[in-house]
Amino acid sequence: MKHEWKKHEKEIYGAKEQPSIIVVPQQKFIMISGKGNPNNNDYSERVGVLYSLAWPIKMRYKALCNNDSELRKLSEYHEYVIFPLEGIWTSSNPDNPLDKDSFVYTIMIRQPDFITQDMFESAYAVVEERTPHPLLKEIIFDVVEDGQCVQILHKGSYDDEPKSFAVMDAFIQDKGLKRINHSHREIYLNKDPRKIAPALRKTILRYQIQ
Repeated sequence: MKHEWKKHEKEIYGAKEQPSIIVVPQQKFIMISGKGNPNNNDYSERVGVLYSLAWPIKMRYKALCNNDSELRKLSEYHEYVIFPLEGIWTSSNPDNPLDKDSFVYTIMIRQPDFITQDMFESAYAVVEERTPHPLLKEIIFDVVEDGQCVQILHKGSYDDEPKSFAVMDAFIQDKGLKRINHSHREIYLNKDPRKIAPALRKTILRYQIQ
């Protein structure tokens, strides 16, 4: 059986165009950090090196299940659809948080719960040997737990996100809640946002609350 995040995890990835509260559990990610304007080449390189590792992890897990009858019996899912790209964003310039050159980010691709550290390291070794990249050494495998958050589905250009954040801010204020910090998470639902017209982009915006 294939794990499909759109189908099996609607509570995590089914945000609507109106704000809602969600409790996000622990999740595994491969991730890499950076800073600066996401329109620059450095950001694209970091996205690329993440995917260069995400695909081998997926394919090696599928091969393991095909070749190991015991693992296949124990595992509910024998393969999976790669999760969408995500990013945690903040700024080093609090006086002008929309200054793209001051952005500080960690971009990541979620890994299913059944992917282990050993599986990550095994795929990493293969990629390091076959398609080495200077940024590969900056990728880590880690667990993140966002906990209680507010989220919304933003449709359109990334430059228009402040409008959606304003709706989220009004929503939590009405409920007597507070934002925990100035960082936020973005989940890019389009397969390749760079090939989608800005007006058609779909992005989940999410930040932690208390």
